[in-house]
Amino acid sequence: MYRFAKAALNLTGQASRQVAVRHASDLSPEFHAKYGTPLLIAGATFCTAVWGYVITSTGIVWNLSPVGKVQPKEWKE
Repeated sequence: MYRFAKAALNLTGQASRQVAVRHASDLSPEFHAKYGTPLLIAGATFCTAVWGYVITSTGIVWNLSPVGKVQPKEWKE
């Protein structure tokens, strides 16, 4: 167990450089500058369209407020 813990905590310069290279982004900043806003708008439009369909066309009863809908039952003695 000691060897495993020692190996797990061994963060040498070489290991940290390998992790940094492994986690480097493959996407260039130009991708985000070129496609970021259109993708955001397309995603928001899609989400709004789906929720609009769900709210208006599926027939789900939302029961927003029970005020005036809940009536007390007669008291039984």
